[in-house]
Amino acid sequence: MSSASATVSERTAVPSAFRPPPSLPQIVKLARYQLREFLRTRRFVAMIGIVLAVGLILTAVTAHYRGGLVADPIAFYGTAWAAAVGYLIVLTAILFGGDAIAGEFQNKTGYFLMGLPVRRSTVYLGKYLAVYAAAATALLAYLALVVANGAYYFGVHAVPWQLGISVLLALLYLAAVVGVTFVFSSLFKTSAYGFVLTAVLLLFGFSLLQDYVSILVHGEPWMILTYAAGTVGSVFGGTVNWGWSGSWVLMHGEIEKNVVVKIYTVAGVAEGVAIMLGYVALTAAAGLWLFGREEFS
Repeated sequence: MSSASATVSERTAVPSAFRPPPSLPQIVKLARYQLREFLRTRRFVAMIGIVLAVGLILTAVTAHYRGGLVADPIAFYGTAWAAAVGYLIVLTAILFGGDAIAGEFQNKTGYFLMGLPVRRSTVYLGKYLAVYAAAATALLAYLALVVANGAYYFGVHAVPWQLGISVLLALLYLAAVVGVTFVFSSLFKTSAYGFVLTAVLLLFGFSLLQDYVSILVHGEPWMILTYAAGTVGSVFGGTVNWGWSGSWVLMHGEIEKNVVVKIYTVAGVAEGVAIMLGYVALTAAAGLWLFGREEFS
């Protein structure tokens, strides 16, 4: 009886050659392939060109005006890096990730990809890592230009420790922004919707919501991603708020005359990290769910 059962199980077993390989190797392989595709595209060349142009403008403006920028390394890096990196993060995430998932439906490439022994979650995570790596490459290229300028004016050893913290926060913010971009890319089957809605939300929507919660409701906008992103620049301040509650100021007559209200300006560093990690987790779950339920038609 046991030998007969063994024979039946051997006949009905799926050959190892047709079994899907483990997810992690597949994710890494797909991410490497997608990243190579990004590096060969015109959009990557255009993004690097934008970064170089911003770096050249920074170099020319600093050399011409100098002033307070070259008087203190913290002031220089706080302005040259923190003031621009937020816009670069949004731009790179939209440029590389706006059609990462929607393009599979729009260009019909998902038909061929889903025919392979690969899970949808593997495709999603592989593309996420590729977009993140491509966007991070552009950010690090800009960082190199900023550091080169700083080294010229202050020396190699004058790089403040705040820059390292700011870079780590910027990379975490990038992960959250890419997650938001993938949610919109998974929500629609047309790339244009993913590009436009993500840009509107990240450039205008979050800022308006933050002002509404802080100024009109008089609450702390802890649920807004851009509120947490302010920590990228706040670490260069004279007194850094490392805590779990945001910094605030008292303003008189902002909404009503003779009324003093508390307005939150930027999250504490620990609070900002928690908010951005929350966005990474929530957008990953939402994006995977949306991508899994969409049908290729």
